Amino acid sequence: EEQGDEPGWARAREEAEAALQELREIVRPLREPGYGEALRRKAERARKRRLRLQRRKYEARAAKEEEAARAAEREAKIDQWRAKCIQEVEEKNRERELKAAADSVLSEVRKKQADTKRMTDILHGLEKLRKLRKEAAARKGVCPPPSADEAFENQVESLKTLLKTRTELYEAEERALRVMLEGEQEEERKREMEKKQKKEREKLLQQKLEMDSKLFGDPAEFPLGHLLQPFRDYYLQAEHSVAALIQIRHEWDQYLVPADHPEGSCIPPGWVLPSLPTNDTWATAVR
Repeated sequence: EEQGDEPGWARAREEAEAALQELREIVRPLREPGYGEALRRKAERARKRRLRLQRRKYEARAAKEEEAARAAEREAKIDQWRAKCIQEVEEKNRERELKAAADSVLSEVRKKQADTKRMTDILHGLEKLRKLRKEAAARKGVCPPPSADEAFENQVESLKTLLKTRTELYEAEERALRVMLEGEQEEERKREMEKKQKKEREKLLQQKLEMDSKLFGDPAEFPLGHLLQPFRDYYLQAEHSVAALIQIRHEWDQYLVPADHPEGSCIPPGWVLPSLPTNDTWATAVR
């Protein structure tokens, strides 16, 4: 039995020796000097590469989100501008329609007033015609009965009262329409004035920002913690302190002189802006 198992033991021994040799080959690099450091550098490179890929991925995602936010902000501004334009057009259309309707009603009222005046003129003409015919009949010896004169006068007075009532009614309608039109025109003038004042305020604000930028620097470039902030606080202290305002005004009042004074000049109404550089050396210190 032992002799019969020798080939099996030989194969098992050979396989074991082959596995041992393979393990020795695997472990051999680990015993070489500097292998651990190389392995550490390799692991560090792999870690940095992963971090670099993660950072790029994060930056790409952040840039994408920022671009989406900017696009949404642009879309919101466009929608706001479009809604404002639509609202202005609708307001102008409503004003135009209201004015057209008011003009139409006013034209109709004036037409009614013209008809009433024409009817009044016709009534006066009838009175004059009856008077002339009555005088002609009297010269021929024909006189109408008093009842006829009374009936004619009653009818004329009734028509005059009716025409007077209609005239007063039409005049009241015309006054109401004129008040409404004047109110609309006043509102339109008020809106135009507000738009003009808003543009003027924006213009003055822009001029103030430009002036402050020239005097104190760009706020985006020079934040509040910048070294120029103490100077800005000094020059603007009168806006926050009544005592500082009084002191500064007292110092300025010492130099109040007429505009034509030979030894001085009047106080300027605003900030004195710096002049442009006159040479290249100066220009290097001013951006």
